[in-house]
Amino acid sequence: MADKHHPKRGSMGYSPRKRAKGHIGRFSSWPEVEGEPRIQGFAGYKVGMTHAFIRDYRKESTTAGQEVSIPVTIIEVPAMKVVAVRLYRMTVYGLESMTEFWTKKLDKELGNRVMIPNKVKSLKKLDKIDLSEVEDIRVIAVTQPKLITGIPKKVPDVMELRISGSDLKERLDFAKGLIGKEIKINDFVADGQMIDIIAITKGKGFQGAPKRWGIKLLHHKDSKHRRKVGAMGPWNPHFVRREVPLAGQVGYHQRTEYNKRVLRIGEDGAEINPDGGFLHYGEIRNPWVMVHGSVPGSAKRLVRFRDPTRFRGEAVGEVEISYVSTASKQGT
Repeated sequence: MADKHHPKRGSMGYSPRKRAKGHIGRFSSWPEVEGEPRIQGFAGYKVGMTHAFIRDYRKESTTAGQEVSIPVTIIEVPAMKVVAVRLYRMTVYGLESMTEFWTKKLDKELGNRVMIPNKVKSLKKLDKIDLSEVEDIRVIAVTQPKLITGIPKKVPDVMELRISGSDLKERLDFAKGLIGKEIKINDFVADGQMIDIIAITKGKGFQGAPKRWGIKLLHHKDSKHRRKVGAMGPWNPHFVRREVPLAGQVGYHQRTEYNKRVLRIGEDGAEINPDGGFLHYGEIRNPWVMVHGSVPGSAKRLVRFRDPTRFRGEAVGEVEISYVSTASKQGT
């Protein structure tokens, strides 16, 4: 007889467990940050993991102030390009795109991703916008994978980045000044700060119920199979309920991880590249970010950053790092 207190280990909070719509994660909300205008997001490509020795900055930890070994994730973050400004207005159905202004300097590779407008609005019209109708200001930025040797593609990834600030006019002027220019990771975050990370997890394909839901195997004398659910439901209702743990897609889901600490931002990849390069990636030749802990997704996967929406912890300055492993990852 099944244990009624432990029918399965899966959570319905992640259902339906289906493949993400694309490889680019989507933010459904942005935090309100007062002060001077600045970008609230960035993106990079996951390189791999290694370990480092740091002075434990967590005051409540039992090893506070001591040297500890921690896992770290390396993400390559070449400069992004701002290609447009998009304004939003509030309607009864939520935010709606009001208008957008594109730059005339567009890379030819961008045409393989989006429809490039034939006629570009003059930026002078941006000054005539009635700010009383504007609810939010964002920029459309693109990555530059052609600068990365470990990414076998040239077509950029397109995404929106919100512009924060206290004054709407200053935010608009700041966004206008970014059109057609490059933005770097230092424009978004500094060493020791917290960020939210969103990415698409590793895809596992079609898997059975034990791997997908963590159910127990049936008795060895059960009829025909063991790796299945004992009963799919009652006689009535005449359909299988969604709570029944069945086989299906595992992995390639969008996941958001809150409050990931940026340990270091580097410019030279030579100081972080292991012997023989990172597995399934190669060597870093652009600016990079070292994040405490793991990050969803496989190597070469796009990873998006955002200002923390549920900030917890303490703001620390530059983290003291005494050693970063650059030993060969081959054969591990």
